[in-house]
Amino acid sequence: MAFDPSSGYIAADGIADLADSTAMALFDVQPVQLQFDVAADFVAGQVANNVIILALSNGRILRIDLDKPEDIDDIDLPKKPSEVGVIRRMFLDPTASHLIICTSLGENYYLHSQSRHPRPLARLRGVSIESIAWNPALPMSSTREVLIGAADGNIYEGYLEHSTEFYKKEEKYIKLLQKLPDGPVTGLWVDSLPKQPDTRRIMITTQSRIFHFVGKIGRGHDGSGSIYSKLFESEQPVIHELSRTTAAAASMLAVSPDPEQAPRFREDEVPERAFAWLSSHGIYHGKLLVNTPVAELGTKVFAESKLLPRAQVANPNSENQSHGQGRKQVSTEYIDAIALTQWHVVSIVGRRVVAANRLTGAIVYDQMILEQGQKAVGISVDVQKNTFWLFTPNEIFEIVPREEDRDIWKIMLQLQQFDAASHHAHTAAERDAVSIAYGDYLVKKGLYGDAATVYGKSSKPFEEVALTFIDNDQQDALHRYLLTKLGTYKKSFIMQRIMIAAWLVEIFMAKLNSLDDTIITGAELSETLNPAQTREQLDAVRAEFQDFVTKHKSDLDRKTVYDVISSHGREEELLYYANAVNDYNFVLSYWVQRERWSEALKVLKRQTDAEVFYRYSSVLMTHAATELVEILMRQSNLKPRNLIPALLEYDRNFKGPLAQNQAIRYLHYVVNQLGSTDSAVHNTLVSIYASHPSKDESALLSYLESQGDEPKFDSDFALRLCIQNHRVLSCAHIYTSMGQYVQAVDLALSHDKVELAAIIADRPMSNPPLRKKLWLAVAKKVISQSNGIKTAIEFLRRCDLLKIEDLIPFFPDFVVIDDFKEEICAALEEYSHNIDSLRKEMDESSQTAANIKVDIAALDRRYAIVEPGEKCFVCSLPLLSRQFFVFPCQHAFHSDCLGKRVLEVSGAAKGKRIRECQVQISKGLVSGRRRDEVVRELDGLVADACILCSDYAIRRINEPFVKDGEEGDEWAL
Repeated sequence: MAFDPSSGYIAADGIADLADSTAMALFDVQPVQLQFDVAADFVAGQVANNVIILALSNGRILRIDLDKPEDIDDIDLPKKPSEVGVIRRMFLDPTASHLIICTSLGENYYLHSQSRHPRPLARLRGVSIESIAWNPALPMSSTREVLIGAADGNIYEGYLEHSTEFYKKEEKYIKLLQKLPDGPVTGLWVDSLPKQPDTRRIMITTQSRIFHFVGKIGRGHDGSGSIYSKLFESEQPVIHELSRTTAAAASMLAVSPDPEQAPRFREDEVPERAFAWLSSHGIYHGKLLVNTPVAELGTKVFAESKLLPRAQVANPNSENQSHGQGRKQVSTEYIDAIALTQWHVVSIVGRRVVAANRLTGAIVYDQMILEQGQKAVGISVDVQKNTFWLFTPNEIFEIVPREEDRDIWKIMLQLQQFDAASHHAHTAAERDAVSIAYGDYLVKKGLYGDAATVYGKSSKPFEEVALTFIDNDQQDALHRYLLTKLGTYKKSFIMQRIMIAAWLVEIFMAKLNSLDDTIITGAELSETLNPAQTREQLDAVRAEFQDFVTKHKSDLDRKTVYDVISSHGREEELLYYANAVNDYNFVLSYWVQRERWSEALKVLKRQTDAEVFYRYSSVLMTHAATELVEILMRQSNLKPRNLIPALLEYDRNFKGPLAQNQAIRYLHYVVNQLGSTDSAVHNTLVSIYASHPSKDESALLSYLESQGDEPKFDSDFALRLCIQNHRVLSCAHIYTSMGQYVQAVDLALSHDKVELAAIIADRPMSNPPLRKKLWLAVAKKVISQSNGIKTAIEFLRRCDLLKIEDLIPFFPDFVVIDDFKEEICAALEEYSHNIDSLRKEMDESSQTAANIKVDIAALDRRYAIVEPGEKCFVCSLPLLSRQFFVFPCQHAFHSDCLGKRVLEVSGAAKGKRIRECQVQISKGLVSGRRRDEVVRELDGLVADACILCSDYAIRRINEPFVKDGEEGDEWAL
């Protein structure tokens, strides 16, 4: 036997392939073609975790893994069907690890997924099992504690585990928990509640009743004892009962599978599922709530459940709502079996598959699937994989939901369950429709604040929503709506964001003014008004405005916001906005206009923009100079040149002493601490010093002296200022620093500053003539002012250059020679000594001239001895081979060798002249006496000095001993 994967799925009869997905049926029933080597009918089928278990009429069991369809396990019962009966029912746990097989003669077997040999359950022999509730923990090695419902109404608790030992039983224990008088236990379900590990909920169904148990379970350990006995003994169930039931009708309990495309739940998480109880009346269904208090859980579950009548599902006059195909066949069929999907109840009614929406009861699918004479064996749900399977004696069908939740949002919307509708809306258009409907609903209920938030996320026309709130005087709701709407617009919607943000500012200001008015007049407006609460609300609105400005400052137009806030007279909010957008110019201007200098300086302290300092320095220097200078001295990025107008304006109005002048204080900081070399800064400092009304020049002179020989200020400018303001000492210093000693002395003498003139006259020590000239000017002034000639002469003795004869022209005509007789005698004696020295020098010069004449006469008889083998010091060839020169240093050279070497080292002019003479001689351009003169000139140019030991050799000091390309072996060490 084999599974044929190549055949795949085929469409059910009567199902069209619709291109439009919105018109596509919510369900499709697709047959799966299986081929077997034996002819046998299916008598039962189960699917779990992608594993299909099929029971055949011949007693064989097939286990097919849909992930590996080519591998089929063929399993036989230990005994033949003739001995134990035909397989009546099978129960497969959600993990496909545990299988319980029930036969028609009351034999029950247990098969583990890792085994191929079913083991009999001896303790359950004779028990006709109708339902099983698997352990909610879904164990795989053993079943752990499970509940078993029997046809006689008994409910057992069992613990089964796989064993390879022949004599070891599969069931650790089987215990009877309760007996129901209603007949067969048609359905069992156990689940746990979130964050309550010791609490269990148990659902039990019979033909006429459904029970809801919830309570604590006992403690068991690896099958050591029952855990459900405590719950059944101590808890009373909540029961929902039907009257006048029919035993012929099928009864079963179905629970919805795991949510599709959801992660696996943790042990402390329990999904909220739906249940459905099939009875003769129809399908009773509801939610298995998990977040309700335990004491109210059963009551609330049944209170919210509802009945889907059998006639509505099995009515023979219903239309095929899936494809619009009418079917009017008379039928009295009962519902044979049911299964729950996420949103629908799938029913097997005779040969039809009918799907009804759980929320509305509407039939969304009604299709004839089985052939004439066929009957469904059963329906199975793969809880973990969320697949649905229909078994017939000869075929397997898969019931495939197709986006079954696509219209759930509409249903939720009709039921006014807006949160659920929004959750199940898949597209933006669907979510928008939900938001609009929800907003309209809230407005009708008068819940404008909540409606504003919902409207803000919808596409409902902006003006319509705004007018709704305005017409109903709901400013707070309008405020919330605008905030929400602003958050939905993208950054590219610049105009919309700016307009809404400006409107919000207006609303904020109006609200703040209203609260202020309420606080002021609160006692008159209402007796129940609480001023403290109003102040708290005012603070809250102000904080909200500040948060709004911080978050949306990029959406606010400055001019508009300034105009709006100013129109409401909100000073605090105006300044907060300006600070938030870093508009410090506005803040400073605001405080300056109100002459609030301390506030302006506080703002200025936080600034780093140099332009702000330049703009407001003039007015702040005038009114808060000391504090401003403190701030300026902490700013390293300023250009002091740009602050000069403010400093000069301050100095113009300053009347105090220089020590308190803040302009000088700042300029000294710039010069001394920052090391500024800007001439404008230094000129400003000189100007302030020079123009001060005080006669004391010490500060100015101290600054000028600190500048040294290379001052940073403009000397001409400083000189003009000092002259203009009669700063004599400073002028003299500037003249001296400029090297204009004559002008400095004249200036000092013109102001009768003789001592200063004498000091200046001594300055040019390297220029005696100038120094003497300066002292002569001083002498003239001293003599003219002196009452006694001796006093003047004593003063003038400070200069060693002045002689008595230099001073005589300055003496008055009536001076008696006795007053300076000693000076004249001293001068005459000095002259006598000088004449003797000159006579001695003249004698020495005459002797030197005679010696030179003797040396010149000896030159005509000078000669040099040349040895026969002596060589040229340039070419190393014999010297006597051609014309040569011999120098007193005994170096000898050929004339041509010497000429080449002289040309190499001589200057351009001399080299040019040597070449001209050589050309004239070689080409015969000159002759006779002229030729002799050219030859003598050439000899004089070439042989004026030895090239090895004269200045030529000194000029070649940088040349290497071994030049490039020459072998240097003889220099090797």
